[in-house]
Amino acid sequence: MTKPTCEDTFLKKRRSLGNDYYSLTFSPYSQAERCRPGHFVHLKLPGNDVFFRRAFSIAAVSPSAGEMEIIFKIVGRGTRAMAHLRPGDPINLLGPLGTPFKRPRKREHTLMVAGGIGFPPLLFLARDMISRGHDPKRIEFFYGGRTAGDVIERSRIKKLGVTFRPVTEDGSLGSKGLVTVPVEEFIENHDNGNCRIYGCGPEGMLKSTNELALRLGVPGQISLEAPMPCGIGVCLGCVVPLTDGGHARVCCDGPVFSIGEVAL
Repeated sequence: MTKPTCEDTFLKKRRSLGNDYYSLTFSPYSQAERCRPGHFVHLKLPGNDVFFRRAFSIAAVSPSAGEMEIIFKIVGRGTRAMAHLRPGDPINLLGPLGTPFKRPRKREHTLMVAGGIGFPPLLFLARDMISRGHDPKRIEFFYGGRTAGDVIERSRIKKLGVTFRPVTEDGSLGSKGLVTVPVEEFIENHDNGNCRIYGCGPEGMLKSTNELALRLGVPGQISLEAPMPCGIGVCLGCVVPLTDGGHARVCCDGPVFSIGEVAL
């Protein structure tokens, strides 16, 4: 786990992405250079209306500009308040927190399996890999949502040069059905020993991804979501069971875990 800092910064840019999804970019952020794909930040809103901090995966950073971006969907009082922030509003950030992803080998087929708002850390991972010399054509970006409106930032993903594979439950964009179906088809048509899988999204999707990877013998990692009142492992509000017994704290032992490590 990276040693975090707690610092005040400001909202630099807010973008509405449609369907209650938003992007917020904060600057200056002194820890931008230390952020890695899979890390998250704990954000404290100004004022006293929302007491607990909110945890958000990092979607992108610009170390040279001292910027850090998160992407979220309105799901409750805290995120609704965040959607109404304006450029210049002050924000307190605790981070970077958690354990990041481990990058695959360059010769491997990398399968990104994103569901809904679980795509930001995988977007960060794909960009980081490409910046380090990975071939974007060996990155398969599977992105599932209930409808086309839940598959956001499509042009941004496509600009990376990866193979973009959208999947929607209602068939309004890409393949119709569950995102794990085309993932399984891809693995069955390739050497599973040369594939590595990364997943982030709803619990049901992660459970299916985890089971699929175990059954087909594909290594990889998943990033979990959990309530995180403290974000530093003290409150034990984010504890999950491990398959080998015992428990782990998502905030500091994760949020990234190896395939098969957590009992989902």
